[in-house]
Amino acid sequence: MNADLALQKAIYERLAGDAALAALAGARLYDNPPGDTALPYLTLGENETRAWPGGREHRLAFHVFSRGGGRAEAKRLMAAVETALHDAALALEGHALVNLRFLEGTTRREADGATWRGTIRFRAVTEETGEPA
Repeated sequence: MNADLALQKAIYERLAGDAALAALAGARLYDNPPGDTALPYLTLGENETRAWPGGREHRLAFHVFSRGGGRAEAKRLMAAVETALHDAALALEGHALVNLRFLEGTTRREADGATWRGTIRFRAVTEETGEPA
């Protein structure tokens, strides 16, 4: 399994099993959300992967969407994601996670005037181990 996919899988499992995040968004964690998804929810967003000496550098984004709870709800979701992932020790198949760090978060109102989107970004570094996790 390549490092990017192994990292995505480990992050998804961590977020899906996080009690604080589940209390805020239920089981609404998506790679590709269905069109009729209830709010609030979290999506795996953009990512970039670059060569790094001995491994890969990953830049990851996650998006939270809120309506009824507004910006405050979006910020609570973002805080739960940060708590679950910042400096997390995740096991990756065939790779080692050197670090996973919070970079930044932003919130903005969507064009519909009622929905808030929060974006939270992380940087990770992985190294190939050649062995399954």
